[in-house]
Parts: sequence; structure tokens; C-alpha cells
Amino acid sequence: MKRLLLILSFITLFSAKESSAQEWAIKSNLLYDATTSINLGFETALAEKWTFDLSGNWNPFQFEDNKKWKHWFVQPEVRYWLCRKFGGHFFAAHLWGGQYNVGNIDGLPDFLGTNFSELADHRYEGWFVGAGVGYGYAWMLGKHWNLEAEIGIGAAYTNYDKYYCPKCGEKIGSDDHIYYGPTKLAINLVYLF
Repeated sequence: MKRLLLILSFITLFSAKESSAQEWAIKSNLLYDATTSINLGFETALAEKWTFDLSGNWNPFQFEDNKKWKHWFVQPEVRYWLCRKFGGHFFAAHLWGGQYNVGNIDGLPDFLGTNFSELADHRYEGWFVGAGVGYGYAWMLGKHWNLEAEIGIGAAYTNYDKYYCPKCGEKIGSDDHIYYGPTKLAINLVYLF
């Protein structure tokens, strides 16, 4: 936490003369907050209509009945704003990568070729990398506050170990899979400076 405050202090100090032009943003994805995933994003202006966004997500928690949705990932993204940066419509291209340990979760459907229903009886532990494109819109709520929505689609390659029992089962094997589908869903609360 001290390191984060130090970084934010340096950013504020070195961008003080440009802060009125709103060249930096810090944000939190409210959808990830709702799933107990700790997340934080930073965005900076690159040019008149271009910005670079970097977000990170982490969920270290294990829930009751040994349900696991543990993961971490980072998602760098370049955005092109149609009107002006940090306001209105934008198109984006992003990369993403991370690790996960998920299992003992009931009620998930098969979706776009990925059998999420197997999470009820199996645990998966692995890593992934991928890329995607997105579209979003930012509403200006005030001088320093925005609300931003974005949806992204793309693909990810994943390599994982599969376990039978979500709690303590033996390793069944290892495999890989290519996922196609949504790669980003965000409703961000944004502070501009």
C-alpha cells in the first residue's frame, strides 16, 4: 500500500502542470468489485485521441464449501477515442494474461466451446495469455469523475492441470485449450487528474 501511495504521489507531482488537461486516470471496475476481485487500473494520455490503460485483478479468496475462484491477471490496452480522450466513444485493443485456480462451482453453462459446467466436479489450475478488441463509452460525471463501460471479445490460450475432487483429489492430467469469447467486461468508476 505504501508503494502504491508513493507511485501515485510521483505521478501527481510530475503531472501537476498538465493535471488541468487530465492526462492521467485511476479506476476501479465495479463488476470485479462485486465478485470480490481486487482490481485497480491506470490510464494515461499518449496523444490527442490515444490513451494507454493498464489494469490488474486479483482474487486470493476461497469461499465456503471450498469454492475456489482464485486468479490474477493483467490487461494492458491501447484506446482510440472518437471525440476526445477520456470522454465519449472509444475502440480498444488489449492483451491479457494470468493464472487461475478454480473449482467446486455449480450452475455454469457450456459457453462458446468451453465446458464451464465441469467446474462443479473438477478443479482447474493453470495459466493463460490472449488478446482482444473492445468498444466502450465514458460518461463525464464531473470535473474529475467519469463512469466508463466497456465490452471486449477475443481469444486466449490456456494450459492447465485438472483435478477430480475440488478439495483434495488426485491430478487427472494436463491439457490446453483455446478460449474464444468475451475477454473484457467493465463498468469503471474513474478519477481523472
